[in-house]
Amino acid sequence: MPPVPEHCGARREQHGDPKRQHGTKGFIDRRRTTPARTSGGRGRRALTPRQPDLRKIVSGFAWAAVTVTIFAGWFVVTRFGVTRELRVWDITALRFGFGTLILLPVLLGRTGRLPKGAWTEGLLFAALWGAPFVLLVAMGLQLTSAAQASSVTPTMMPVFSGAIAWLALRERPGRDRLAGYAAIIAGLVGLTVGASLSGASPSPAGFACLLLASAMWALYTLRFRRSGLAPIQAAALICFWSAVLFLPAYLAFGLARLGSAPIQEVVVQTVYQGILMSAVAIVTFNRAVSLLGSGAATAIVALVPVMASVMAIPILGEIPTPIEGVAIAVIVIGVTLAARPPRAGAPA
Repeated sequence: MPPVPEHCGARREQHGDPKRQHGTKGFIDRRRTTPARTSGGRGRRALTPRQPDLRKIVSGFAWAAVTVTIFAGWFVVTRFGVTRELRVWDITALRFGFGTLILLPVLLGRTGRLPKGAWTEGLLFAALWGAPFVLLVAMGLQLTSAAQASSVTPTMMPVFSGAIAWLALRERPGRDRLAGYAAIIAGLVGLTVGASLSGASPSPAGFACLLLASAMWALYTLRFRRSGLAPIQAAALICFWSAVLFLPAYLAFGLARLGSAPIQEVVVQTVYQGILMSAVAIVTFNRAVSLLGSGAATAIVALVPVMASVMAIPILGEIPTPIEGVAIAVIVIGVTLAARPPRAGAPA
């Protein structure tokens, strides 16, 4: 049996003698600095709540504002391009051609080694959120408006995602999410009615393209969460596979019309599609979420239709009708409800 430390024996034998308690000074000091534990939490030392970092919050909102502007501007800039000289094929080629050049170091660099199976996973991602997705959204923008497209594709994504998770994964959504989904669908009906009353008949093909793109986005989101890839790695793989599969057909079948478009328009589309959307938006979005929390992602999606509608007024001359404005507001409320975290004990 190992010998008992001297200071422990001194404490037992001379508990009341202060002159011989020097050996227990460390033990007493530790007890004084440890909050007493009592039933119900009484006697515990109150913890000082951490004060929010104002600089962190301001920085987070700044990153979120940049992200919303880029996302919303993409709908406006893309519609501007496809309703003038450029075609949907040109927009897609610029998006993934220049995006691949910018993000290629992510795939080839030593610091960002891809996990096993990443290239195969990236091919699936490209089929869901790559060239086919951009083509569908661009065709939808050509047949509808920037406000309608931005109110359909990003906001219907959580609806499709929730429906797929419910049917395939047995993850039943809670009441708040169901109410949010219903509000989003009601808002979309309002957009259709508003377009009809304004004299411009809604385009079923345009809405079909946007809804299909939204469903593909939802499938990508559910798959990406289980992939183990970083967002920048997924973006690089999507650009790479989309460029490899789309650009040869784009050149072989003579789909390019870049030469007939003004050079300023080609430059704007190149910067926006190939740089801002392929790389910058991913960085700003992740920074906003890391600084403000996961709820920031939903807030960003909810603000896209509003920002796109405002930007489309001076750039495209597209002014939403009062009914369309109310419908967009209902959609924003629905997105907010659909992303509200579930209450304790309630289904997600």
